[in-house]
Amino acid sequence: MDDIVVGPLDLAARVDDALAVQAQAFGLTAEEVAVRRHIVLRHLASRGARALGATARGGRLVGFVYGMPNDRTHWWSGVVEPYLRATGTEGWLDDSFVITELHVHPDFQKRGIGRALITMITDSAAEPRSILSAVDTESPARALYRRLGYRDLARPVHFPSAQSPYVVMGAPLPLLG
Repeated sequence: MDDIVVGPLDLAARVDDALAVQAQAFGLTAEEVAVRRHIVLRHLASRGARALGATARGGRLVGFVYGMPNDRTHWWSGVVEPYLRATGTEGWLDDSFVITELHVHPDFQKRGIGRALITMITDSAAEPRSILSAVDTESPARALYRRLGYRDLARPVHFPSAQSPYVVMGAPLPLLG
């Protein structure tokens, strides 16, 4: 990671660069990117929203994370709340910092960039815990989240526009080293 700098990101100004990373990491179509662009920009207007980026030499964005304090009136909370209630973990929606998106370009994965991004953004959170949703498969991302102290709170979670089931995970802050 010697050639990568992780720090604050003006996500509104670099939304297209960030979504290009997400498209590569997550396999998004151009249509999905267009929809997500509006979602990201709307999220950035939320109270406490902030972003970090991982930048390679020359200024190329190779990873990013953004999140915000959870708000039960937001769409995501409304979708996951019944699943969390069913597992007795609905309280995780209160006083938590949501990792909304975390993506690292495939050419830069397995170098500690994702770990640096998520730990740096949660280290600055005032909330005592963090929650996120991830595709419900055994992936390197899920393994990373577990190593950082996240545990499954509810699964499978079905988002209206997603084909794959998700899992909601939560961890006390600060995250494990």
